[in-house]
Amino acid sequence: MAHQDRYGLPLSTTSDAAASAYREGIDLMLAGWTGTAETLERAIAADPDFALPHIARARVHAFYQQGDQARGKAAHARELVAKRGTERERSHVETLALAIEGRLPEAIASTRRHIESWPRDALVLSLPLGAFGLFAFSGMADHDRARHELCEGLARHYGEDWWFLTMAGWAMTENGDVARGRAVTERGFNMRRANAHAAHAVLHAMFEDGSIEAADRLVDDWIPSYDRAGILHGHIRWHQALGALEHGHAARALSIYADVLQPSVTQAPPLNLVTDAASLLWRLSAYGHTVPKALWLDADASAQKLFPKSGLSFADIHMALFAAATQNHAALGARLATIEQRLAEGKLPAGPVVPAIFRALAAFAEEDYGTCAQTLAPVLREVVRIGGSHAQRELIEDTYIVALMRSGELARAGAVLDARLHRRPSLRDTRWQAATG
Repeated sequence: MAHQDRYGLPLSTTSDAAASAYREGIDLMLAGWTGTAETLERAIAADPDFALPHIARARVHAFYQQGDQARGKAAHARELVAKRGTERERSHVETLALAIEGRLPEAIASTRRHIESWPRDALVLSLPLGAFGLFAFSGMADHDRARHELCEGLARHYGEDWWFLTMAGWAMTENGDVARGRAVTERGFNMRRANAHAAHAVLHAMFEDGSIEAADRLVDDWIPSYDRAGILHGHIRWHQALGALEHGHAARALSIYADVLQPSVTQAPPLNLVTDAASLLWRLSAYGHTVPKALWLDADASAQKLFPKSGLSFADIHMALFAAATQNHAALGARLATIEQRLAEGKLPAGPVVPAIFRALAAFAEEDYGTCAQTLAPVLREVVRIGGSHAQRELIEDTYIVALMRSGELARAGAVLDARLHRRPSLRDTRWQAATG
C-alpha cells in the first residue's frame, strides 16, 4: 500500500521509516514543537531521494534565518522531486521554495493555485497563515480578513483537525470575531496540548477579550511542558510580560525579559528575538517605567548582527525602535534612506507607512511628542500593512496615545482610548483614559 501523509496525500517513498518520520516531523512543525528538525533528518536518512523532508527541513532553516542552508536544501528538493515526485509534490516543493527564497508575490500565487488543487496540503496552507505568514508580510491592508476567508473556504476539507482549528480560530480572532475564534482555537488546543501554535493563538484571543489573569495562568500551567528551545517559547512568555504591564508590574515584565527574551539567553528565531526584545523594552519605556540603557545597547548589538540591512518592513520597524531608543541617529538615518529608496522604486510592499513610523519613533525618542503624533495620525489605519498581529502592532497606537497625552492633546487621546475600550477591555487603557480627564 502506498504511503500517505496524515491528510491522505500520497508520498513518493517506499520506506516505512521515511514516511513515518516525515508525518511526525510535519506534525511537530505544525505544532511549533521541538524535535522537528531532528525528525525530518531521520526521514532524509531513511530515504535520501524523498524530496518532501528536504523542503520541510529547508523551511526550518528559514525560520532561523539560515539562508544558505535553506536555499541549498530547497534547490536539492527541486532536483529530487523532478526525478521522483508526483504533480502535487512538485507543486508543493516549488511553493515552499518560493517562500524560502523570499519571492512573496510568486509564493502567494503558487500557494493559491496549489490549495485549489490540493486543499488538504496543510504545510502549503500554513504559508499564508499566522502573523508572520505570506499574507501578513505581503503589504496587504486586509490580510486579517484574507486569512479568515481562506480558512472559511477550506473548513469543509479539514473538519475537526487540531492544526486547522488552531489556525482558523486565530484567523477569526484577528479578523474581529474574538469569541468564536477563542472557542475554535481552544477546541483545537484541547485535541493536542503539545501544540505551541494553539497556546499562542489562545493567548491572542485572551489579549483581545481582556482575559489577562486567565492568560497568565495558562502560561504558568502550560509552559513547563514546552522546552525552552521551542520556536515560540520566548514569544509566549512575551505575551505574559504584556499581561504584567497591563497591571503596571514593570519588575515582572523585566524579570521575564531577563529570563527568556534578552539575546544572551533566548533560543528564539532571529525575527522573534528582535521583535520581542525591542517591543517589550519600548513599551516599558513608553509606559513610564525605567529601562536600563545597558539592556537597550545589548539587545541592539545583537539585532544589528541579525538584521544589518533593510529588508522585511516588520523587522525594520523594530530596528527603528532600537535606533531611536539608543539615539543611534546614523543607523536610523541609513535604514530610513534605504527604505525611502525602495518606496520610490515601488519595492516597499507596506508603502509610506513604514518611513512615517520611522520618523514618528525618532521624534518620540527625542521627546518631540507633538511631531510624533502629527506624523502618526494620517497613517494609523495603514499600520496593519507592516504585518504581525494586533497585539504586536498595537505598540504603534500606544506610542501615538502617549505622544498625544504628553503633548497636551488629552481630548484626542481620550477619544482613541474610548474607541479601543469599546473594542476590548484593558486595565492600562482605563488608567490612561482617567488621566485624560
